[in-house]
Amino acid sequence: MKKQVINAISNVIDPEVGFDILALGLIYDIQIDNSYCKITMTLSTKSCPMHDLLITWVKDSVLSVDGIDSVDIDLVFEPAWSIEMASDEVKSSLGLGK
Repeated sequence: MKKQVINAISNVIDPEVGFDILALGLIYDIQIDNSYCKITMTLSTKSCPMHDLLITWVKDSVLSVDGIDSVDIDLVFEPAWSIEMASDEVKSSLGLGK
C-alpha cells in the first residue's frame, strides 16, 4: 500500500515551481498502520503562500488510495528544506546539475 501512497503523492504538483512534491524532496516520511497514514513533510519556506492548498492536496491524494481511511500531516521545518533535497531530475531541470 505504501507504493500506492507514494504514487498518489507524486501527482501533487507544487504550482509555484511545476514539480511534484515528492521529487522536490518535501516528503520526509510515510507511515502506514492499517487504514491510517501519517505523512511527515515540509514546505520550501515557512511562509509558503500555497501552504493550505498543498496540505489539502496531499491529504486528498492519500485518501484516494484504496484502503486508506484517514491521514494526518505532520508539517515540520526541521530539517529545513533546501534544493539539495530535490531529485537529480529537478536539479537538472533547474540548471543546477549535480
